[in-house]
Amino acid sequence: MPEIKKLSPRLANQIAAGEVVERPASVIKELVENSVDAGAKQLDVEIESGGVKLMRVRDNGCGIGKNDLPLALSRHATSKIYHLDDLEAVGTLGFRGEALASISSVARLKLTSNDGLQDTAWCAQAEGRDMEAELSPAAHPQGTTVEVRDLFFNTPARRKFLRTEKTEYSRIEDILKRIALSRFELGFSLKNNGKVVHNWRPANSLAEQERRVAQICGPAFMENAVHVDINRTGLRLWGWVALPTFSRSQADLQHFYVNGRAIKDRLVAHAVKQAYQDVLYHGRHPAYVLYLELDPANVDVNVHPTKHEVRFRDGRLVHDFLFSSLHKALADVRPSAEQPVTYQQPSIASLSQQQPVQSALGLAGTSNAASSGAGSYPANSTANYSAAYSPANVGNVSEQINQYSNLTSPTGSPSNLQYTNSSQTPVNDLQEDNAEIPPLGYAIAQLKGIYILAENANGLIVVDMHAAHERITYERLKQQFDHEQLASQPLLVPLSMAVSEKEAALAEESASLFARLGFAVETAGPETILIRQVPVILNRATVEDLVRDVLSDVIEYGTSSRIEHNINEILSTMACHGSVRANRKLTLPEMNSLLRDMEATERSGQCNHGRPTWSQMTLAQLDKLFMRGQ
Repeated sequence: MPEIKKLSPRLANQIAAGEVVERPASVIKELVENSVDAGAKQLDVEIESGGVKLMRVRDNGCGIGKNDLPLALSRHATSKIYHLDDLEAVGTLGFRGEALASISSVARLKLTSNDGLQDTAWCAQAEGRDMEAELSPAAHPQGTTVEVRDLFFNTPARRKFLRTEKTEYSRIEDILKRIALSRFELGFSLKNNGKVVHNWRPANSLAEQERRVAQICGPAFMENAVHVDINRTGLRLWGWVALPTFSRSQADLQHFYVNGRAIKDRLVAHAVKQAYQDVLYHGRHPAYVLYLELDPANVDVNVHPTKHEVRFRDGRLVHDFLFSSLHKALADVRPSAEQPVTYQQPSIASLSQQQPVQSALGLAGTSNAASSGAGSYPANSTANYSAAYSPANVGNVSEQINQYSNLTSPTGSPSNLQYTNSSQTPVNDLQEDNAEIPPLGYAIAQLKGIYILAENANGLIVVDMHAAHERITYERLKQQFDHEQLASQPLLVPLSMAVSEKEAALAEESASLFARLGFAVETAGPETILIRQVPVILNRATVEDLVRDVLSDVIEYGTSSRIEHNINEILSTMACHGSVRANRKLTLPEMNSLLRDMEATERSGQCNHGRPTWSQMTLAQLDKLFMRGQ
């Protein structure tokens, strides 16, 4: 057996550098995070040749004293934690004490700092040849400047893995943007090859914060963003989420921070994806800039050397909080006169004071549900639904569904393009009377039997009547289904499933979860479970695969929504078949009824498949189109 020897400090630091210093962007990340932890208010970053030739980070933080400078460049030396208890509740971005030592082992590092307590600043220099820091006096205001030159000069193999100068600069820019989004109270500047590229001033007010987000994520993001600020016991979620219509082909505009630390976590990504699942077009990705604040003791940041991953003490609680908060925020976005929308968690008192509203068709309903719904379903879908699910008050549901029969019936009355209801007032009269115009305005015509044209205070509204009616019907069906007890049916022959011991134990522990969802699951052996009862609406689904997926979700995320998702898919199909079809002539009162229901329905901006249901064209856009005033 080879003799065991202790690694030299230089070799140990280069091994650590393999984890910490992957490329120039990794160096910038570590240095900027150190400046943030030092209490800096302004950070200036300068790079040359994509960071390979020069990287310089200057801050006006607390600085480092002369006696601490040599320690700052040694491994496992830090001012951020001292005891094990500190590690279990880390409140800073850095804490391992490896960054400067790792950087100095693969580059020429110069650290100049002034703590404001001494007459002069001091400079420490170190290179990859040895780990001894050379101290010398220097001139420097309070704060610290770290200068890194010739990255990987002593490790040519590592240097070969670097990309082009443009690519490395782009990654440095992304790192700085990500940190600038996490610390609005700080000012940042970036200079590339002697040219100032970015200069972000401190942003303390909400308007200034939104301006910085628009500068980094693009103005289109802020124009389509909803501001969220939700507090729950020990948890706070705030930031901006983009409307589902502003989806992306890639997950390139997703920023999530936990206590100011940028992370990429599967649990968080799953919770956000679940919140968008009912409104996002297939294959698209949501965009968001979100901040989660919680007790540092409830999150473990010492999971991965890059510190991009965290582990929550109660992952299920965090997952449910993120999902419910974003799901509610997106549901409350309805057509309004002004965008973007700010969503804040309603108080219990305000919820208790909500009164039923009267729909355009005269039916009383809740404020978040459409009171008029689908027309007659095709024979096959109606039969499937009645066989699968029969709520106690199905008569009430049928009564509400029949209110839209005049929209889908082939013998429906043709449109006369006139207001036939005395309660419907033309928009021009409303404008003359200075009356309040609804967000979607009032219908003026129907185009090709597909689109509804309406006039509101801002200009022209175009509505896809089938997509809009589909969402209204779908939301009402979900509410009716949720308010009824989930009907289940026992299986004539229980379904036996072979699972692992871990899955069998989890199925026994999650029996109450399955029972709430209409399943009766019990263990029949160390690696066998029996399914004795299933929801009747899922009687044609592949139950075995569904249960396996649920167990997999519970293992991974602590919860699962796959059963509800399968039920919603069935209701969505019913709503699609039961909605008003193209080439159906509608009267103006019928079109206005649909517009009013859209304003009262959750998620009415998208159909069940994530497509937009309406679009606004302002007078300014129309004037530009026809070059009026030019």
